[in-house]
Amino acid sequence: MSARNLALLSAILASSMAFIDGTALNVALPRIQEALSLSGVEMLWVVNGYTLFLASLMLAGGALGDVLGKKKVFQWGIVIFSFASAGCGLAQDGLMLIILRMAQGVGGALMVPGSLALITAVFPREERGRAIGTWSMFSAFTTILGPVLGGYLADIGLWRMVFFINVPLGVVALGLLSKVEEPVQQSDRQLDWRGALLATLGTSSAVFAFLQAGERGFREPLIAITLLCGLLLLLLFLWWESRTADPMLPLSLFQSPTFSAANFLTLLVYGALGAALFFLPLNLIQVQGYNASMAGLAILPFGGLIALLARLSGSWTDRVGPKWPLTIGPAITGMAFFSFSLIGQTSGPEAFWTSFFPVLVLAGIGMGLTVVPL
Repeated sequence: MSARNLALLSAILASSMAFIDGTALNVALPRIQEALSLSGVEMLWVVNGYTLFLASLMLAGGALGDVLGKKKVFQWGIVIFSFASAGCGLAQDGLMLIILRMAQGVGGALMVPGSLALITAVFPREERGRAIGTWSMFSAFTTILGPVLGGYLADIGLWRMVFFINVPLGVVALGLLSKVEEPVQQSDRQLDWRGALLATLGTSSAVFAFLQAGERGFREPLIAITLLCGLLLLLLFLWWESRTADPMLPLSLFQSPTFSAANFLTLLVYGALGAALFFLPLNLIQVQGYNASMAGLAILPFGGLIALLARLSGSWTDRVGPKWPLTIGPAITGMAFFSFSLIGQTSGPEAFWTSFFPVLVLAGIGMGLTVVPL
């Protein structure tokens, strides 16, 4: 197997760790809550603890890849994520699980940007769309597998396996990476550690404030002060990046309308997707009366259509560019997510085909057209 394909396969396996962990965890959350006697706030932090560190360190993780090497930082991300996953599987209480989910976020911040960065570095431009389409297709398969696996394991009392399954995936991904040379060496660059510190502190403060505001409100002094500090630190980060000779985030990038629009679109699309994948399983289980296995199976049409359309969308993007896929795909996705809000309490799983199924199909088509070109 060529070095390019080995790099692609390792990126697929590493991304699968994050996708399986996320989607399977959402379906298994009610059983985890019961097993560890989690409060509602603790259950939210099982999810939000990971999100906080992932969001706070993502920019720094990408910058480290530019300075130290994409493969090296990607490997460290896999190692940290795998060890933290094993720890999550051994957690005996809510606090331990939340702390280890935060550690997963640290690993994810190195691993998630590294997977696509590695693909982009080793594949030439004319093959990149197809390669990312392949990555998206297999990632969609793991998205399909996650809810089904999580629901089944939760129903038979083996929810800890949702975390343990990441360990062999990480070991295989590291084994494949050992046969891939570092694609880009930029050792002459220096890490913009001041920018990294400002970005991490600013983002973490702002994210923490928004996460806590849902429970305590923005009027509480601690939340308001934390949010204000976060915003001031982010403004200071932008000021510093405009002055330093070797910025972590060159602001000149945003002079490109394509770059700016793509980042803003990513924020909107994946913000909506993350919320949908968190609330949908809880709705199916706690409101509609599905068991965990049935809730996992219910999400199959969504992931299946992403997998089916990913490579086709990649080839289409290679031929016509990203404009039309990124116009049509998000529009369909937006209509689908709006349609979810129109579904009230149904008569149970027997009403699935006339309520949730059409909306999941619409969402799968929209995301299938969007993921690769984005």
